[in-house]
Amino acid sequence: MLKHLLTGLFALGLTVVAFNAPARAQDSAQKTPPTPTKAILDNWNDVGDRIVAMAEDWPENKYDYKPNPSVRSFGDVIRHIAGANYEMVNLATGKKVGVAGDNPPVDQFKTKTQLVEYVKRSVADGAAAIKAAGDAGVLQRLDYWTGYIEHMGEHYGQLVVYYRNNGLVPPASRPKK
Repeated sequence: MLKHLLTGLFALGLTVVAFNAPARAQDSAQKTPPTPTKAILDNWNDVGDRIVAMAEDWPENKYDYKPNPSVRSFGDVIRHIAGANYEMVNLATGKKVGVAGDNPPVDQFKTKTQLVEYVKRSVADGAAAIKAAGDAGVLQRLDYWTGYIEHMGEHYGQLVVYYRNNGLVPPASRPKK
């Protein structure tokens, strides 16, 4: 009896898979891969938007927080990310925008408001540079773009630790509304 039940369930499972396979194949066939520009832009914006959300969300009175004395403060990490983003924008466009260097001077970006605006602009200017470059330009600097996206991602992970150390939940880890 149990053998017949298991055999029946197995057959039913195979039938469901067989009938759904053409639909899944059709869905896959209809999806075209993203262009290089779209793929890089989507990744840049995904990580950049998470960093911006953290910069906006983090309490202003904790912008000087460091997990230990030998690492950057939260504000220093945000400043560094924005500065590094501008290094990439300048490399890609051949222009000089933002503040020179991947560690802009603290005295130019002292407040939360200044840091949030600076990191927002760096992400937006990076997205504009990606769009302007088009596929040929993105492919020409693909290793740089992917490296700078990874750089933002590494610092995102670092800032997640800052959140957790303070009993806070990072914006991207919160339940969706």
